[in-house]
Amino acid sequence: MRTELCDMFGIDVPVFAFSHCRDVVAAVSKAGGMGVLGALAFSPEQLEIELKWIDDNIDGKPYGVDIVMPANYEGKDRGLGQADEAGNVDSTAFEDMVPQAHKQWIEKVLEEYKVPQMPESAQGGFGGLLGWTDGGGRNQVDIALHHPGVKLLVNALGPPPKDIIEAAHAQGVKVAALVGAVEHALRQQEQGVDIIVAQGTEAGGHTGDIGSMVLLPDVVDAVAPLPVLGAGGIGSGRQAAAALALGAQGVWTGSVWLTVEESDMTPTVKEKFYAARSQDAVRSRSLSGKPARMLKTAWTEAWESDECPGFLPMPLQYMACADANARISHFAKNPNSRASELLGMPVGQIVSRMNHEVKAADVVYQFMEEFVDAVERLNGLLEAANQHD
Repeated sequence: MRTELCDMFGIDVPVFAFSHCRDVVAAVSKAGGMGVLGALAFSPEQLEIELKWIDDNIDGKPYGVDIVMPANYEGKDRGLGQADEAGNVDSTAFEDMVPQAHKQWIEKVLEEYKVPQMPESAQGGFGGLLGWTDGGGRNQVDIALHHPGVKLLVNALGPPPKDIIEAAHAQGVKVAALVGAVEHALRQQEQGVDIIVAQGTEAGGHTGDIGSMVLLPDVVDAVAPLPVLGAGGIGSGRQAAAALALGAQGVWTGSVWLTVEESDMTPTVKEKFYAARSQDAVRSRSLSGKPARMLKTAWTEAWESDECPGFLPMPLQYMACADANARISHFAKNPNSRASELLGMPVGQIVSRMNHEVKAADVVYQFMEEFVDAVERLNGLLEAANQHD
């Protein structure tokens, strides 16, 4: 299973593990893969804490940081979402752009499911825009590049700015980007990224319309010799073998790490994952305004109802729902509330195979074992065919 990406990063197996949980990132890197921390949900101060912890607990292994610097978002053409000299990104203008009709409708949904207002003791948890804009993303990049263990910077929702790529390269950091179509991959290649992540529609989070079996070989051919990671619906060594057979140099994985022992996912959400089928991972605009595959819940269903006032463009959708999501999470275990019915997470169609909890390192080892078994099976078929001839 060793490919050129193993040599590029000094890892044993080309399994890249996206996770918002630092424990998972460290565990995967120590097991021979490469953990990648999703930075989107962290304030600059918290991201510094997370990366410092990883540095201290990863045994000198390399790891990556994933950011979101959207190529386009509402208000960007007017200079909104940029950081000031102190590095702060003002979210006030975005908050004011959320229509009152949406605020009232969201409150109506919360009332229907008996989700109360947050108690005063829990107020102040909303972190503003975080990494949803250019300014927020740049803050996170600056922090990431000050940590010597960070060897990979990954961007989603459009090509990263050229100055960001140049800054990463100046620190010896490679840059990867997620794509859902060949034309996206070609733009990323022209921008100067080092690795393309071809993500099929099966994937969790923001994802396109094209399935992995079609997308991956098309992207591999289009950007050769640039290395490509296969993503979307990959949670086993058999699937990794299929990705490499289609020309990938490794695999990008995300959903499969949500239910590992080290994950900080709540027991309530884990139980929902264990019971879910592939068709329960649906594409919804309720997270950010752009299509993202998520666990089907009463919340995603509400946003598809006739009463819904419609989705908002990024980042207004996120701004509109930030307080609601915090309240849903806070009251999910409250027996007097039905908040748990609204509670969900981005997850891919591989959720149907995420039915028990194991250690992250064991997932990496299972990848390796299943990959070997799959390759040996194919070799056996080839030998049998040759003997028959």
